[in-house]
Amino acid sequence: MNYLENEKKYLPLFPIGNIEAKIMERDREATEKKLLDTIGQMIAEDGFENIGVNAVSARSGVSKILIYRYFGSVEGLVSAFIQKKDFWLSSSFDFQGTDLSAAVKKVFNEHIEKLRTDPVLRKLYRWELSSSNELIKAMRAEREKVGMELIRQVCGLTGRPQQEVAALAAIITSSVAYLAMLADTCPVYNGIYVDSDEGWKQISREIENLVDKMFES
Repeated sequence: MNYLENEKKYLPLFPIGNIEAKIMERDREATEKKLLDTIGQMIAEDGFENIGVNAVSARSGVSKILIYRYFGSVEGLVSAFIQKKDFWLSSSFDFQGTDLSAAVKKVFNEHIEKLRTDPVLRKLYRWELSSSNELIKAMRAEREKVGMELIRQVCGLTGRPQQEVAALAAIITSSVAYLAMLADTCPVYNGIYVDSDEGWKQISREIENLVDKMFES
């Protein structure tokens, strides 16, 4: 059960007025934001491995009761944070009625930008590579759904075979993720300075060339 489903347990037992409901909703939104911001700070400092409800409560100043009420568990809170943080889960994609080549390039370039500018997202990727708990399995499953839907859209609009589009997308996204993580500790790869804007411009240009070749053929 995710934290949204869990919320059904906490529906009010008696009617409340519109003003009271709006105040409660506003207070809840502020509290959830505080908790998500706190989780982000803790992960930035210490990674995903040592997140506990007592530490989150102490750091945020939010009671454990509200953490359980709003998210079901600390795992539900982390899940909500991941949903907000992960590029593929937090973005919306629709290639219908667009310049498809330009739209695909835009997605890849936005993925690069997000990974380069967000150290917590890079920590999320490292954590995912080193673990295989239920939270990570659920995230992978959701991300897989998003990826397959994008691939189906591209195949439907271009007539290209799924295995071709899926392989190209896998190569590009996985290599981008690896190089972005590598840049934290290693500045150069195959002569490309992956810790510099110029190096990533070079990578981006060649990704766009690959996309052009796929659509041209």
